[in-house]
Amino acid sequence: MELGLSNKNVLITGGSRGVGRAVANAFAREGANVAITSRTADDLAATAKEIANSTGATVLPIAGDWRESADVDRVVSETIGELGHIDVFVPNAGDAPPGQFETMDDEKWHWGLNLKFMGHMRGCRAVLPHMAERGSGAVTMVVGNDGLKPPFAEIVPGACNAADINVASSLAEQYGYKGIRVNTVNPGPIDTSRWAWCEEEMAESRGLTLEQVRSLILASLPRGYICTPEEVADVVLFLSSDRASYVSGAHVPVDGAQRKALMYADQHFNIDWA
Repeated sequence: MELGLSNKNVLITGGSRGVGRAVANAFAREGANVAITSRTADDLAATAKEIANSTGATVLPIAGDWRESADVDRVVSETIGELGHIDVFVPNAGDAPPGQFETMDDEKWHWGLNLKFMGHMRGCRAVLPHMAERGSGAVTMVVGNDGLKPPFAEIVPGACNAADINVASSLAEQYGYKGIRVNTVNPGPIDTSRWAWCEEEMAESRGLTLEQVRSLILASLPRGYICTPEEVADVVLFLSSDRASYVSGAHVPVDGAQRKALMYADQHFNIDWA
């Protein structure tokens, strides 16, 4: 299927690793011009060079901290200056600490909300007026299925993701009249270094081994395995493409029909996963 992404200009946050890297690589393979941003300049430059060498696409590394409005505005301005305009924006950067309500102090709430929610909002605030002026554009947020299936042991990520989804729905309605589509992609567990950290946090907070935590996660996934970054990237590409021209305000789970309740079955049913 021809996605119509050749020569489109794409800005991706959190683009140096994990899902962001997979998304950048996928767009580059389709012939798009890609700008990637993250806080770590060295990792960003290495990723950009590797993707450019393997695809022949233009890949711009622009370091920036999406916790700072001035940095966000600068990255967007530099992207437009280098590429001319932005056709597709993929807010992907950000995480939030897992854990139950009583373990989440103000610092952890602010950490999650400032990056995972406000980082996306700062990016949209900078990009949407530019797209509106041109009368076209697609924003495809990578959020997370905690916003659709709230789990009590990931309460901060769930709140941040739900806020992202809520605002995305509002933006889809407001900016649809200006030719802009806004959608979210909502993965469950993804096989990345960040997910490995989440498993470690879950094991420590609940007094389980990593093997027990992994068993709980896999038991919650009817597909029987943890999603790959490339599987998420494929959905991002479709929603950002001309083939999804009438899809806006959609919130698409990419979680293999995950049942969050099973992740915590041991607490309620005294299941021995050893």
